[in-house]
Amino acid sequence: MSTLAHTMMTAARSADSGLVGPGELDRYPYAEVPATDRVGTPSWEGADPELGRVGRRAAGSRGRGLHGQLVQQLGQMIVSGDLGADRPLVPEEIGQRFEVSRTVVRESLRVLEAKGLVSARPNVGTRVRPVSDWNLLDPDIIEWRAFGPQRDDQRRELSELRWTIEPLAARLAAGHGREDVQQRLCDMVEIMSHAMAQGDALTFSRADAEFHSLLIQIAGNRMLEHLSGIVSAALQVSGGPVAGCERPNEASLAQHARIVDALGTGDGTAAESAMRQLLTIHPEVERVVPAPREH
Repeated sequence: MSTLAHTMMTAARSADSGLVGPGELDRYPYAEVPATDRVGTPSWEGADPELGRVGRRAAGSRGRGLHGQLVQQLGQMIVSGDLGADRPLVPEEIGQRFEVSRTVVRESLRVLEAKGLVSARPNVGTRVRPVSDWNLLDPDIIEWRAFGPQRDDQRRELSELRWTIEPLAARLAAGHGREDVQQRLCDMVEIMSHAMAQGDALTFSRADAEFHSLLIQIAGNRMLEHLSGIVSAALQVSGGPVAGCERPNEASLAQHARIVDALGTGDGTAAESAMRQLLTIHPEVERVVPAPREH
């Protein structure tokens, strides 16, 4: 079995059980593929014959069936580097290998093209595009990078982006107080507190993600609101201390409560300060996110 075929097999099998959780990142099935195997035409032949049937058994990426599953598998392979830049992708070969129809292949490649991962041109065909062309703010690409060989870079970049976005959003949100939103944020803090007491990390993380997404959405800035999905993706794939508040603990819960209190009194400075504290609760973050420069 070729290296590429083995990688395809492991990538497909990983989808059968879904994404790994925090602490399992090193077990995510991305094989280290030699550079010599990353050029030329993909060798679909020799891959595990169960590969297509594994795709059929899986529920599909984000509930989108065969189409979503193929997007997930090809996207992972491209982002991990197993299908390098300028690599040709022949729809007929993909369809045969994954045992899916031409329609499924065509629609999947269109999704990947919209994400900037591939390009289709007349007389040239479909080819993998270089990283510089990818939509790096796309939640799927964030996910694929965060669980692949580029995970360290992805987490660092997400931390830096959140450090820029969220303190500003907290300050702006303090000037757009709404009772219903304020109550919802209070509810999220209460849910997080209860989940932490019960040792329920999943419920804690879901309430945490909604808290941060809602905060950005009420900042009153449409461009910031557009980035709320990125923050949600960052929280979902963090898996380590660099995100600052994905681990249930008293310190992070206290900072969430401080933010809610500051929003309630319309104190933008206090809300911004509390968010910065929240994003730097773990010492590791301070080595990832630089402190503001003194002018």
